[in-house]
Amino acid sequence: MSAHDEPVEAKQLRERMADGVIANRAIINASLPPDIEAALRAVPRHLFLPDLDLEAAYAEDAPVMKRDELGVAISSVSAPSIMAMALDQARIRPWQRVLEIGSGGYFAALLTELVGTDGHVTTMDIDPDVTARATSTLKAAGYGDRVTVVTGDGEYGRCGEEFDRIIVTVGAADIPPAWLEQLVEGGRLVVPLRIRGLTRSVVFERSGDRLIGGGYEICGFVAMQGAGQSDQRLVCVHDADVSLRVDDRQPVEADALRKAMAMPPVEIWAPVTVARMEPFDDVDLWIATMAGSYARLTATNAAIEAGVARPVNRLGSSCIFDADSFAYLTARPTSIEDQYEFGAVGYGPHARSLAERLVQHLTSWDSTHRHGPKPHIDAYPRTTPDTELPAGALVVEKPHTRLTISWPR
Repeated sequence: MSAHDEPVEAKQLRERMADGVIANRAIINASLPPDIEAALRAVPRHLFLPDLDLEAAYAEDAPVMKRDELGVAISSVSAPSIMAMALDQARIRPWQRVLEIGSGGYFAALLTELVGTDGHVTTMDIDPDVTARATSTLKAAGYGDRVTVVTGDGEYGRCGEEFDRIIVTVGAADIPPAWLEQLVEGGRLVVPLRIRGLTRSVVFERSGDRLIGGGYEICGFVAMQGAGQSDQRLVCVHDADVSLRVDDRQPVEADALRKAMAMPPVEIWAPVTVARMEPFDDVDLWIATMAGSYARLTATNAAIEAGVARPVNRLGSSCIFDADSFAYLTARPTSIEDQYEFGAVGYGPHARSLAERLVQHLTSWDSTHRHGPKPHIDAYPRTTPDTELPAGALVVEKPHTRLTISWPR
């Protein structure tokens, strides 16, 4: 479709979308580079979402394109702000070769705008329905001859090729060797990486056989399929409405924790407050780093409304546990409008000690890291000895890598 054929409303909505992305980035004190802004204003997003009306196509939303037999989303087109975040992290330059793992079409078109005529974009997905849609929509938008669309398992990347940038647009539980091998020295990998059940879009730079972290942002993506698929363990602790999501193969005694929640709860409150719109996601990473065992407590809307569980938000709460007890993060309003006080709710024989420990983690984060630099996340080969890892870092063992989280001291 030429610019002359495009509905005026689409152009107006695209301008509004780009303005909204800029405003969203400003909320987290981040700017939007001019080349990314230009790409957002140029690529007709509605052509990649032909089943949606124009308003929906340009909304700050992530429409689900496909679900599995259980109704779980397995393909979506990410929200514009999330795409802008990943592009900002990647720092795409003209002439570069870029691999996108997790296709859809629209993001590949944005990448094509950034690499220009001297660069090239390859987009791949394991699902032939997804790549077929990407192929047809890229052609309709005028990018068909400038993007290579591949059907294949992203775990193995694009064998025989090297890339200056690899951007993963599906949630990954690990970093497979192929991504490192196909990334040039000094190249950037951007991946929504799951660590202890927490997903962060981490940017890495290759340095030999290691990936050196260059920062992260909070995000959410549909999970990776294929050989790299790794599901979290879901432990129901109260019927089917309150559960612990346990990641990274941590051992857990499910029956004992179910019995724990049948016991009276213990509440302990911390001298730590947060405003309604104030971000505090780093506290989860801090607790995950400090705690020996870490999970996410989630509850259904019905359980929350009935007071059965009080997670800090409907997406879940940080939770620490041992063999027969657990404690999770909660919050309650203070006497000051739009201000909340953090606390811990514990269950089981060791409810009080775990709740106290969680409060200690909260106060430690508040006093030493709340307003300081973010932690550093690096990835090392699975065979790297402990002596070569950062001293004092949390080491998360993955099938292919050893991830480390190091907080500034």
